[in-house]
Amino acid sequence: MTKHDVMSKIGTLLGEVKTAVLATSDKDGNPHVRWMCPCIFSNRENTLYALSSPHFAKIMQLKENPRVEWMIQSKSLDEIVTLRGKVNIIENPSLKGEVMALVGKTLHVFWTLTGKATDYLVLETIITDAVYFRPMTGQKTAISF
Repeated sequence: MTKHDVMSKIGTLLGEVKTAVLATSDKDGNPHVRWMCPCIFSNRENTLYALSSPHFAKIMQLKENPRVEWMIQSKSLDEIVTLRGKVNIIENPSLKGEVMALVGKTLHVFWTLTGKATDYLVLETIITDAVYFRPMTGQKTAISF
């Protein structure tokens, strides 16, 4: 399995489930996980994007420690991809618009919590490594980016 294969699999899974779990850690090293609605762009290699409010705790956690882990799984749980990487917090209006166009319709809880359609940031994860796992067969493939 190549990097391209992994990114293709991520795109397929996100197209199906629309969600993933993001893990960060706070200044004391305590882990925090939350459901997110990330996306990828076929013309941007090795990156995963999501939106967040500048007022959420994860932003402070990411400023202190930008290392993260994502988990994306199929609805039937027969395919799981975990990704590790470093997050860049981006306020670029053009990128915000691109990400919003892909995931905005899936952010029901986000809009309930924030209420402001313009008050958000982009979390750009630069993927450093990934593991593709098929639990039913035991197939596990690790890829470095």
